[in-house]
Amino acid sequence: MEWPLSASRLSRRTMLGATAALAAAGPALGAECHLGPPPHDKGALVFEDMDQQELDASYDQLSYEPLLLQVAKRLASNSEATRTRIGAPERRSYGPSAAEELDIYRTKQNNAPIFVFIHGGAWRGGDAKDYGYPAEMFVNAGAHYVVLDFIAIKEAGGDLGVMAKQVRSAVAWVHNNAATFGGDPSRLYLGGHSSGGHLCGVALVTDWRNEFDLPPDIIKGGLCMSGMYEMKPVALSARSTYVNFTDAMVDSMSAIRHIDRLRAPITVSYGSFETPDFQRQSRDFAAAVKAAGKPVQLIEAPNYAHMEMCESLGNPYGANGRAALAMMKLK
Repeated sequence: MEWPLSASRLSRRTMLGATAALAAAGPALGAECHLGPPPHDKGALVFEDMDQQELDASYDQLSYEPLLLQVAKRLASNSEATRTRIGAPERRSYGPSAAEELDIYRTKQNNAPIFVFIHGGAWRGGDAKDYGYPAEMFVNAGAHYVVLDFIAIKEAGGDLGVMAKQVRSAVAWVHNNAATFGGDPSRLYLGGHSSGGHLCGVALVTDWRNEFDLPPDIIKGGLCMSGMYEMKPVALSARSTYVNFTDAMVDSMSAIRHIDRLRAPITVSYGSFETPDFQRQSRDFAAAVKAAGKPVQLIEAPNYAHMEMCESLGNPYGANGRAALAMMKLK
């Protein structure tokens, strides 16, 4: 599994130092996250009030969450434990390539609602099998839980549009094939976290009629978790070293620029310990949707970091788990 840019630079000494700093900071962190780029002389501003080092850190989760890799490993082990309790998912193909497959965790109820999840991983990695941990919550609540696999950015030649096309195709496949696994296509909900939150936003503004000959409102609700919805600052960050941003891609992959195509009510969530620009991205997106007169709920989860927000999707009392069940009108 590949994670943000500094993952390979995270030494044991760095981890211990960050942990010690957190302990020393104590309750002050309840109001503000003091992690981030190391102290440095402020350079030329690149985006808003951030210089290059600050902007890069704001799109590199490990700068603000030193235990990110530990949490990611816990999600994977919790996913394995979930499968031992509820059984393995049904693995299906939604497209011609090896990457275009998905896992279906089926509830016992027939004609049940469906929650489709798009995982994160900085667009560079991640596997559906490591995001099975929320399945138990969803199937016990009476919903099918579907996790997508899709191409990584390197294999896509740096083109986010290739990834987005696969995600859109997967959502269309789930809608068209819902009856084959006991799903109700009229109750299809979509969620994504981090770079998956970005892809979730892009999928939510899809022109389903023209691109897939489907009704424009096939998605009944969206949960955009800790995502990115405007690509301009991302294109200025170090993520441009592996994403081939063009003006056209920045426009087409920025959900905030296409809110006119948004048909579903959405919930946008983020944690108060996330990076400054990930927090801003969520607030700006929710504000733009509200300004457009479309239904949106904004959730700021106090004292949650980035991967902890992802973990909360599997908890019916967690920020995202509670939001997902409420969106689907499930208990």
